[in-house]
Amino acid sequence: MTQKSILFIVFMFCLVSVDCAAQQAKEDRLVTKANESYDNFSFSPAIDIYKRILDKGYVSADLLKKLGNSYYFNADYDAAADTYKRLVDEYESSVTPEYFFRYSQTLKTLGDYENSNVFMSKFIEATTDDKRAKAFKSEKDYLDEIEGNSGRYDLETFDYNSSYSDFAPSFYKEGVIFSSDRDTGNLARYRHTWNSKDFLDLYKVNTDSASMDYVTKLGDKLNTRLHESTSITTKDGSTIYFTRNNFKEGKYVKDGEGVIRLKIFKATLEDGVWSNITELPFNSDTYSVAHPALSPDEKTMYFASDMPGTLGESDIFKVSINEDGTYGTPENLGGAINTEARETFPFMTSEEVLYMSSDGHPGLGGLDIFATKISNKKYDRPIFNVGRPVNSKMDDFTFIFNEDTRKGYFASNRTEGMGADDIYGFVEHTPLQLECVQEITGTVRDKISNKVLVGATIKVIDENNEEILSTITDSEGKYSLSLDCNQGNFVRALTQGYVPAEEYLQKSDAKPKIVDFYLERDTITAGFGDDLAKLLQLSTIYFDFDKYNIRSDSEVEVEKVIAAMEKYPSLKIKVNAHTDSRGKDSYNLWLSQKRAESTVNYMIANGIAAERLQGEGFGETKLVNQCANGIKCSKEDHELNRRSEFIIME
Repeated sequence: MTQKSILFIVFMFCLVSVDCAAQQAKEDRLVTKANESYDNFSFSPAIDIYKRILDKGYVSADLLKKLGNSYYFNADYDAAADTYKRLVDEYESSVTPEYFFRYSQTLKTLGDYENSNVFMSKFIEATTDDKRAKAFKSEKDYLDEIEGNSGRYDLETFDYNSSYSDFAPSFYKEGVIFSSDRDTGNLARYRHTWNSKDFLDLYKVNTDSASMDYVTKLGDKLNTRLHESTSITTKDGSTIYFTRNNFKEGKYVKDGEGVIRLKIFKATLEDGVWSNITELPFNSDTYSVAHPALSPDEKTMYFASDMPGTLGESDIFKVSINEDGTYGTPENLGGAINTEARETFPFMTSEEVLYMSSDGHPGLGGLDIFATKISNKKYDRPIFNVGRPVNSKMDDFTFIFNEDTRKGYFASNRTEGMGADDIYGFVEHTPLQLECVQEITGTVRDKISNKVLVGATIKVIDENNEEILSTITDSEGKYSLSLDCNQGNFVRALTQGYVPAEEYLQKSDAKPKIVDFYLERDTITAGFGDDLAKLLQLSTIYFDFDKYNIRSDSEVEVEKVIAAMEKYPSLKIKVNAHTDSRGKDSYNLWLSQKRAESTVNYMIANGIAAERLQGEGFGETKLVNQCANGIKCSKEDHELNRRSEFIIME
């Protein structure tokens, strides 16, 4: 078990079986002793005893669950996988969904993604409304997505690692503060039985010298004989928040279950000494509060906890820091960020990017580091796995990042390190694409005439009814926009003389989308004798030679006139029909009258009242060109004269 796992002590509590009474009647003294160690989170001796019991030939589903968990929370994933495999092979009917999840996680950590997916599928089948299951089903190509985010960091060595556990770096002046159990001078009775390692203290890397050539403890008042870890200091270096076991008047404090909870403490720097150590008011003796982080303006603290309202083993919360030094009420960041598993070790950058570790969101194995962009204090943005090489098959956590220098640190228990946990430096050469940008294009047209509307305004309104951006259509009536697809948006088209139109675009996958608008006129600004066809910019309604039925290619144009008359019920029109000069004048007059009647009848058949329509044929008496009797013209020129007009009568 790595030392940082001690910091999960409370976060697994709801998953640990404490039903010792039922076991005592069946199990011998060794089982009882092992269970007592297990229930007190003393996993190191529990493992030894459970192994002795197995060697004697005694086995049960409960024993395998507890032994598997002891390995799992000690990050011994090989042994955990073997134990969980035996559990599901021999006692599958007794396996609850959480054990399928943990077995899947251990297999993923070992690089066996194929079998990991098999047991993740079993986990999904055994659950109903688990966010981890939903995430897996919706992100089945998560490995491809992680690979796409990989290769953006260059790792650097951290020269101050030891053969012990070193993790939880935080920026402090020119250097860093971190947590370590490297002090081996402690008496054995002060070693933690979770993993038989020394308790953790806070250290600094010579922040008082640019050379950074030695490591010292941060201060005797800060460090105690219990755990101190995960710290954050204010920008001026005068205040530090840090995690410590529940510790009062020189003694540690256990809750009703015998668990030493975690708390966040505050200290101030006076004359070069950390003093005025106080615990924060939202701590509790019944749940843990740990791993503080600060917003860029230092008015909000982020932290991990299993307090009431937690969705999983541990969640990320926030709390306001008031100007008078008091604190608000802690708030859970919600289901977009938190899952039923572990979300922990938050860190907020100057650009409000929240980094955290999680084994609930799809990852490479163990704890992975994830990032999400906070926008307008909203915490419903997508979560992005930062990819390799920062993430690995093992536990990766306590990520910090300076966006000005593009440098940072994190910790991992990967096998190539010096100790149980090691700190790694990195340089980010390619930023992670955290913004979800969707390209929206389209055209704005008159609904009836289909004419493009040049200079129409397109506005984007968010769900709070606030205008985000706007643009206008070009000479072809077209527009383009880039939207934040992490949120829902209303896209609205409007121009003078038309009724605005709007379309709601919900959160999306960032794929480009075409949104065309067809605007209706507020009113028809025309008078008696005007040609509605010109106002609506209709294409000419043509008739075939010697025919009076409406051609199929002209039906669309007549439908536009019908739409205008439906829009404006008081509108009355007269249909004037014309022919070309070919044929006898008397015949053409008759043919044009039939064409006018045909158009009127078509409109009546499509719902327009007969009293709103008139029709008259003019034959070849009103030609639009020189193609009169006896003049040779092309077919196309003659066709121009075979037309209909829609004259406004009222």
